[in-house]
Amino acid sequence: MTMRTDPRPPLVVAYPETRLPLLKTVALGVQHMLAMFGATVLAPLIMGFDPSLAILFSGVGTLLFIAITRGRVPSYLGSSFAFIAPVIAAQSQGGIPAALGGIIAAGVVYGVVGLIVMRTGVGWVEFLMPPVVTAAVVAVIGLALAHVAVDLAARNVWLALVSFSVAALVAVGARGFPRLIPILIGAVVGYAVALLSGDVDLETVRDAAWVGMPDFVTPVWNWRAISLIAPVALVLVAENTGHIKALSSSMDRNLMPYLGHGFLGDAVGTIVSAFGGGTGQTTYAENIGVMAMTRVYSIVVFIAAALTAIVLGFSPKFGALISSIPPGVMGGLAILLFGLIAATGGKIISDGGVDFSKPRSLIVLGSTLAIGVGSAALEWAHTTVANTLWNNDLPLTALDSVPTGTLDVGVGGYSFAIGNIALATFAAILVNQILVYVERLGGERAPASQAELVEQPSVHEVRT
Repeated sequence: MTMRTDPRPPLVVAYPETRLPLLKTVALGVQHMLAMFGATVLAPLIMGFDPSLAILFSGVGTLLFIAITRGRVPSYLGSSFAFIAPVIAAQSQGGIPAALGGIIAAGVVYGVVGLIVMRTGVGWVEFLMPPVVTAAVVAVIGLALAHVAVDLAARNVWLALVSFSVAALVAVGARGFPRLIPILIGAVVGYAVALLSGDVDLETVRDAAWVGMPDFVTPVWNWRAISLIAPVALVLVAENTGHIKALSSSMDRNLMPYLGHGFLGDAVGTIVSAFGGGTGQTTYAENIGVMAMTRVYSIVVFIAAALTAIVLGFSPKFGALISSIPPGVMGGLAILLFGLIAATGGKIISDGGVDFSKPRSLIVLGSTLAIGVGSAALEWAHTTVANTLWNNDLPLTALDSVPTGTLDVGVGGYSFAIGNIALATFAAILVNQILVYVERLGGERAPASQAELVEQPSVHEVRT
């Protein structure tokens, strides 16, 4: 059905250009900040980044995104989970500074894609990344991170069980706004239980100042770290295309002409964040959920949310409080989050109408999962062996016989590594395109599979 633009649907309270009263704007802005808060601080904690910087640059990135999209795409930028696995792998090449250089490279690649989309349109993106490819990549992100979540949870199983159970019960049984912030509520309850059981050290929190400059980190350039992280840009393209389509449908306004601007805004936010020591960024589905609930899409609300986050970023005490969250609490929440990310792949398959009676769909999905999860398991095994050798003062030469889970490629005397998620993404795109060509060449492509190549609405339509 072609999208209607006039008259406006009565359920929408405020469109992006609507200006709301100050108190209502601030209240709704704080609500959006709370919605993204749990996931935005969990990602840097898992990667070893400063959560204060992640919060600070989420606000800065959101303001940049709003400016680049000309205030037409209401969204909030938070820490992207697509970066976690490659960033952890890249830190062996030079720590967090090297990982930051890789995040900047991913932002540059992402920005170039945005500029190309602004000039040529989004059709080629949908052709390269139909739902079966997007679903496979999203599922790999969640499954490849599962070992990280389990490792954290194993450090205190009871705290992990408390935080997981509370977050899951809130997500399923709560009503209204609390249902949109299960991670935050699970973290608060888990932290409270940890306090009562004596599993939290508050000395750092007590010593931290209320106001102060965060500890910025300067990136360094390491080619192997860049090669591990830069391909994440392709994952962000698929992820944010879905987010903007969902927002278009929710708001009943076609935002696809601004998709390239959205890519560029997200990319600039990621680059600026990494230059200061923050995480890679992406638009947040949690905030799309808040908008769907409140029916308020006003841009000024997101400006208020961003400014609130920036203020919190300049509080060392706030950062110390977040950093004091026990690993067990983080592990329980990570199990829930990473599981949901993997399950989202199934939802994309369902919504996209992928036809699994066709061998191509089965092969693309199955091979992508096998490559992504298998290489993640090898990376985990390599890291575990390395830590064991290091802790027991044993020679690291034994690592030579343990696969790393990354693909090492040498070109002209230079070598670079491709991480598990990037490898799975490239494999999904390549395998799908080859099999599409084989189907066409063999004349076996049925009319029903036309929808599978571009199952999603065209750039001129949004389903209502």
